[in-house]
Amino acid sequence: MASSLICSETQSRVSSVLNRDVKQFGKKYMFDSNEETCWNSDQGDSQWVTLEFPQPVRVSELKVQFQGGFSGKTCRLEGSPKAGELAKITHFYPEDNSSLQSFPIQEAHMVHRLKIVFENSADFFGRIIVYSLDVLGERAL
Repeated sequence: MASSLICSETQSRVSSVLNRDVKQFGKKYMFDSNEETCWNSDQGDSQWVTLEFPQPVRVSELKVQFQGGFSGKTCRLEGSPKAGELAKITHFYPEDNSSLQSFPIQEAHMVHRLKIVFENSADFFGRIIVYSLDVLGERAL
């Protein structure tokens, strides 16, 4: 049974934060289960989020909630073992709306790091706004 792989030891990084205002728009707000808070990137194409898990995981699903008008259009999921190079797992194409969207991962890869690349955005300036991000799957034993 797939469950959330994001835990307190999961380390995350983002490409940018709007006006460097991490108190208001920081990465932690993607994981706080509060629908009032969000990560808001600065402008520019190819915004991204990386996740490093405390142990290898097998990813089976990605869940993301954007703000309509600021969603990714073409997105890429990459993964790697702990010290390995990132390799493309799949592309996914979110709808431009504010609903929670789910993207099943066909081949569940064993990874230690994930990178979600928002290659382009529905926003003219390339900004991405994410209210909720979750990765489902299984932890390696």
